[in-house]
Amino acid sequence: MFKKLSTYWAFQFIGWGLCAGIYIFFYLTFYNKRIDDYYAIIGVDISLGILVTHLMRLVIKEYQLLQKTIQRQIIFFGILTIVFSIVYACAEVGVERALNLKDSMGDEISVWSKIAGASINNLFILSIWNLIYYTYHYIEYNRRQELNTLKLVASVKELELKTIKSHINPHFIFNALNSIRALVDEDPSRARTAITELSNILRSSMQTEKLETVPLETELNIVKDYLALEQMRFEERLQIEMQIDEDTLEQPIPPMMLQTLVENAIKHGISKKIDGGIIRIISDFKDDYHELIVQNTGQLNGHISGAGFGVRSTQERLNLLYHGQAAFSLINLNDDMVQSKIVTPAIH
Repeated sequence: MFKKLSTYWAFQFIGWGLCAGIYIFFYLTFYNKRIDDYYAIIGVDISLGILVTHLMRLVIKEYQLLQKTIQRQIIFFGILTIVFSIVYACAEVGVERALNLKDSMGDEISVWSKIAGASINNLFILSIWNLIYYTYHYIEYNRRQELNTLKLVASVKELELKTIKSHINPHFIFNALNSIRALVDEDPSRARTAITELSNILRSSMQTEKLETVPLETELNIVKDYLALEQMRFEERLQIEMQIDEDTLEQPIPPMMLQTLVENAIKHGISKKIDGGIIRIISDFKDDYHELIVQNTGQLNGHISGAGFGVRSTQERLNLLYHGQAAFSLINLNDDMVQSKIVTPAIH
């Protein structure tokens, strides 16, 4: 409140100071006749101008004219300008007569003529004042609206990200528990080891859950634990290859995104193959972008598995986080290999 009031008064003093300067400039430049009380009259007029416009502002705020429709604002501002122009003129003439200040017209014309002339002059000045006042508040209103819109968009984005994350862990846990269940009767010892691996994965995912991005190295550690768990189930049917450029290990990526792609590759690729297949993870730079690639044995069978949560969540999260500067693709690389690729701006 104090800040806004200070801004208002700064505009008042600067505006009316410029008005006084213009009056004095024209008086010194174009007037041949000197007026003994001219500077006193200017002082009275400027002081009354500040007072009258401040009263007009109070009326605008009291009746909330800026909250009305545009048509009503135009009507009310027009009426206010006319009424306060007359009030301003009456105050000028009254104070000048009370202080016995003589202007260039002296007593040659009547008081009503002076009021009429001053009213016309004041109508022009107050119209400019109201235009500036209205324009300032119109710009401020739109700025606040834009700021509120940005805050709303940010809140929606945060909510959407939280919604996606809230689905990632249950989805992953469900698949991991299925893997462990397959080991319980077959190999209890391996099942216990798998539970430990799952515990490590959940602990890591919980630590990164509130972050928008994590270093690739952190995500890779989770993926390695997950693949170790899955390898217990698939045994020799699952082959793992890592082609990681060490310079990319610090690159930020959304948490659990790589793990989700790897999980999707196993669920829709490796598990569909009797002989299993390969999971290959590649991380490298290309131009000014970081490319993160997951390749797996399998085929898309003529369609992208967009219905799968892993693919859908990856697309949504990249759109929310990078505002169109990141890309995701899922294609058949050849007759027996599928590739999912994430491309994000590289951080140097």
